[in-house]
Amino acid sequence: MRSGFVSFVGRPNVGKSTLTNALVGEKIAITSAKPQTTRRAIRGIVNAPAGQLVIVDTPGMHRPRTLLGERLNALVESTLGDVDVVGFCVPADERIGPGDRFINQQLDSFPRAKKVAIVTKIDDASKQAVGEQLLAISQLRDWDAVVPVSAVDRIQLDVLVEELIGLMPESEQALYPDDAVTDESEEERIAELIREAALEGVRDELPHSIAVTIDDMQRRDDRDLLEIYANLFVERDSQKGIIIGPGGSRLSAVGRRARGEIEQLVGSQVYLDIRVKVAKDWQRDPKQLGRLGF
Repeated sequence: MRSGFVSFVGRPNVGKSTLTNALVGEKIAITSAKPQTTRRAIRGIVNAPAGQLVIVDTPGMHRPRTLLGERLNALVESTLGDVDVVGFCVPADERIGPGDRFINQQLDSFPRAKKVAIVTKIDDASKQAVGEQLLAISQLRDWDAVVPVSAVDRIQLDVLVEELIGLMPESEQALYPDDAVTDESEEERIAELIREAALEGVRDELPHSIAVTIDDMQRRDDRDLLEIYANLFVERDSQKGIIIGPGGSRLSAVGRRARGEIEQLVGSQVYLDIRVKVAKDWQRDPKQLGRLGF
């Protein structure tokens, strides 16, 4: 069999996390229309007859404006130095631009990894546009494979898995057990689901300022209930007001959205307590970043 690691790279919001979730068959990475949603290297496991893929979903590569941005880029670079295959994702409905060319050049820094081009979101583009994008991406370099896919409509996902496994090294055994879907802890996944819920409906400047930590999780002895106590951090008092909303309406909506997702994950009822706190300019403060896990 063949087993190994693949990482999807590309500009922010090109569908990397959506593709990861579709291949794994379970939601392990949060998604949002806002760019730079992913902040950690999240591993998802795909089992197939021919072998096992470990997908390392990374933040989108970008020109950083904060210390957080610099650390996310460093995370991507360190991840790419260890994987067997890099999948470069470009959406079918957007022309290849300077950001894509910059990332393509960066791939030369990782000669060990095989390179696959993935044209995503083909459900959002005409056949002509998909064909033009396939031609355009093929002209960037000599790829080991070029695959168009739709994660939403599950088009060609089996072809992509087959191509990726074929490029993995031979292995006597799988890297993870057959029933594993991720190495993320339950606490980490819950914190991300709360952050995803908070990203919905906030103003454009706010998403990057949101961070979530879990203070405590307790399972009740007397009933099937998981109690979760979480902190939602923003950078300024004005942002705290945006998150809470008039009369606490927005925070209540965040709690409802998050609770529904968390209950699906843990398989029981959930009591969720979210406290909104201010960590001033945490994206630029090394100490604050450390406390928040970056």
